[in-house]
Amino acid sequence: MLGIMSAKAALELAEQADLDLVKISPNAVPPVCKIMDYGKFKFELLKRQKEAKKNQKVVEVKEIWLSMTIDVGDLNVKAKQTLKFLAEGNKVKVSIRMRGRQNAHADLGIAVMQKFADMLGSAAVIEKKPLTENRNILMIVAPNTSKS
Repeated sequence: MLGIMSAKAALELAEQADLDLVKISPNAVPPVCKIMDYGKFKFELLKRQKEAKKNQKVVEVKEIWLSMTIDVGDLNVKAKQTLKFLAEGNKVKVSIRMRGRQNAHADLGIAVMQKFADMLGSAAVIEKKPLTENRNILMIVAPNTSKS
């Protein structure tokens, strides 16, 4: 801590020590500077950013296809697979493609989606409720992060 001084005086001190004058927080009043080796500072900063990026988890969106006429056994298999995806921390997009006359009965597809969501139980949170978009019914499910 050298206290408050002019930029010129601080630069002279840095040159005497054969180091650089680095502005740490230029928006502060007065600006905060440090006398240090700038190359080493940038290297340490890059190293910290790489470490932070390595520890970051990328959330993928997996997709599960259902049918409006799906049977209970098949629905159980799909629910089991979805629970596996959710346990890994991924989001799951559940979709039903309506064919032919099924378009007139979208409410049956939404009922299948609700039944599927009930099967997932407390392990999942419905992020986007079942919605009809053109010939598809889509729902997005995310892992339940609350510890209850």
